Amino acid sequence: MHTTLFTAAGWLTAALLPAAAQGLPPALLPSFYATYQYTGYVVYEDSSAAPPTAVRGVGGTLTLRPDGTYEKHLSIVAPSGPHYFNQTGRFALAGDSIRFAFTDLKGSDVQRGTFRFDPATKRLTVSIIGYPSGNKGVYELVAAEPNATPAPKASRSKPTKKARR
Repeated sequence: MHTTLFTAAGWLTAALLPAAAQGLPPALLPSFYATYQYTGYVVYEDSSAAPPTAVRGVGGTLTLRPDGTYEKHLSIVAPSGPHYFNQTGRFALAGDSIRFAFTDLKGSDVQRGTFRFDPATKRLTVSIIGYPSGNKGVYELVAAEPNATPAPKASRSKPTKKARR
């Protein structure tokens, strides 16, 4: 079987081509490469008739860079306490497929799945197959605004008292 692999930049160009063809300037198109915030995680069990499980307490970030590197900081707060999943590695795109390659304490590993990116809403959906085996995890993310920092809270001035002598 012959598969054409796209670089991440090539995929983005192809995905955004219809918008560019409509006369939108390329500078106005949102970037695929960004830091995303996790907003949801749902587990689908292929071997069970049970409905999908929405995992509560999901947080963290996923940073995808144009050079094909990524950094993931995922946290899940469960009744037993918080669980943290941190990875750095490389990702590759081919059509709507995504592959994450990383090394952790257990050695080298690869996670495969599919993704969908909506440039208008800056939403990214990533489906990872086989974690755990026979299941599929679907992550919902939204791009964080660049340089998004909370506005400083206005301090409420209290009348100053004169120092007693």
